[in-house]
Amino acid sequence: MKFGIIKERKNPPDRRVVFTPEELVRLQTEHPEAVVKVETSDIRVFTDEQYSSLGLEIATDMTDCDVLFGVKEVPVDALIPNKKYFFFSHTIKFQPYNRKLLQAILEKNIALYDHETIVDAQDRRLIGFGRYAGIVGAYNGFRAFGIKYELYNLPKAETLKSKDDLIIRLKRQTLPNIKIVLTGHGKVGMGAKEILDGMKIKQVSVDDFLNKKYSQAVYTQIDVLDYNKRSDERSLDNKDFYKNPQKYTSNFERFTEVADIFMAGHFHGNGAPDILTREMLQSPKNKIQVVADISCDVNGPIACTIKASTIADPFFGYLAIENKEVPYTHPGSIMVMSVDNLPCELPKDASEGFGEMFMQHVIPAFFNGDKDGILERAKMTENGKLTTRFAYLQEYVDEK
Repeated sequence: MKFGIIKERKNPPDRRVVFTPEELVRLQTEHPEAVVKVETSDIRVFTDEQYSSLGLEIATDMTDCDVLFGVKEVPVDALIPNKKYFFFSHTIKFQPYNRKLLQAILEKNIALYDHETIVDAQDRRLIGFGRYAGIVGAYNGFRAFGIKYELYNLPKAETLKSKDDLIIRLKRQTLPNIKIVLTGHGKVGMGAKEILDGMKIKQVSVDDFLNKKYSQAVYTQIDVLDYNKRSDERSLDNKDFYKNPQKYTSNFERFTEVADIFMAGHFHGNGAPDILTREMLQSPKNKIQVVADISCDVNGPIACTIKASTIADPFFGYLAIENKEVPYTHPGSIMVMSVDNLPCELPKDASEGFGEMFMQHVIPAFFNGDKDGILERAKMTENGKLTTRFAYLQEYVDEK
């Protein structure tokens, strides 16, 4: 079987890669029957020379590969027919801007495996850059705070080499006795927690966060039942929330009245109530002045996330009273960070972590008959048709 690592062609350029040079050497060592080719690229965080110095083939023609690995969407005109592709297609939620891509994949008889669809038997995602989104997003949240209050000026994460470099820069700053609320216990939330813990910021319980005053910066990490309550006031468990989200309303306002920074690292399911509403931000009791929306659902559960910001221009101001964007220097604005491709700022770390996950969860499936069903569950298209698991996309595909 011949594997190919393709060049990233989407703009803005993405320097990440599915496999580092070392991971590809490991792949060939553990599976001697595998052949690997790397498409030449001048933007990848690892250079062609770093691959070739380890004996890996650099090529411009990838048409003889069976399986092709990329990170972001492959432009339609670059798709090679009759191949197996792995990349983030951004189609599984009916994204209109990629409808033509999925249509082309079907027309070209391509078997598509979206990184988001690689899940275990319990439908838990196995592959992703969420940890690194959390790491960079938390850093950017502190960077925003320093800029807003003219306390310090941190360099952009993309100019630093690793998570450790981010933490070193953050630990040099002296923070006032602020309170930080973090949502999410998945990969994104736990990535943000790595930064908070790396800075030695004290973690406190929800009750203490809400009721106590501190002489140092503190944070609390909250789960869905900490910021949602049943409309009928019944006290049930997380399973009930996930099963009946429409029966809940947000009570996040109790955090807005004491927190200074909100780091949003949660997953927001369909039907779940909005978390941070415009009314909460308009309230005279609101204390939150910086929102780092790492999850970045535009026009979603965080009212101030009215757009995705960019690595080049990561911050904007949100004026709740008028529900509009203003300069973040506006005295009445909330400062928002809503970059939607945060892991791109740490391409080396993110690529190393991604490759490790792929080696653990995906590559073995090619050589053990897919005994755990990893490939079968992830496969979106085959023989020019949607697979049964993704047949719900048929109407989306049929639209012109």
